Amino acid sequence: MDFFRMENMAEILMILGIAALIIEVAVLGFATFVLLFLGISLLLTGIAMNAGLLEASVMTALWSNTLVTAVLAVTLWKPLSRLQNNVEHKAVDSDFADQTFILEQDVDSRGEAQRNYSGVRWKLKSRQPLAAGTEVKVVRTEVGVMWVEAV
Repeated sequence: MDFFRMENMAEILMILGIAALIIEVAVLGFATFVLLFLGISLLLTGIAMNAGLLEASVMTALWSNTLVTAVLAVTLWKPLSRLQNNVEHKAVDSDFADQTFILEQDVDSRGEAQRNYSGVRWKLKSRQPLAAGTEVKVVRTEVGVMWVEAV
């Protein structure tokens, strides 16, 4: 219990700050920025107390963390939110790519033709109408849909 005395206030704040950052990054995966701002604030306040810039008291720690957390939230919320919402859209490479087969039915963009593959009934679609008996390859897949084109 000696560790929790006022002489160790700076170390306690730095440990809490590191713990908050670990939880934010490892457990939550930057899903919320609240613990990020709080963790940085606790670290900065602990470092300032350790350097002698701030008095090592509970009241100073509360006010300092309140102000630093608020400043961090106001300045970093929008840039971090924009960074988090930057999603890369890329086509999924699937096992169906380049699979070829002979059509048993006419295929068009409506998806009325179907094909059983791997125990699943797939709708077949094509940008251009294809006649039954045409050799085709799968160029793209969606949920329950194979897009094909003539080979």
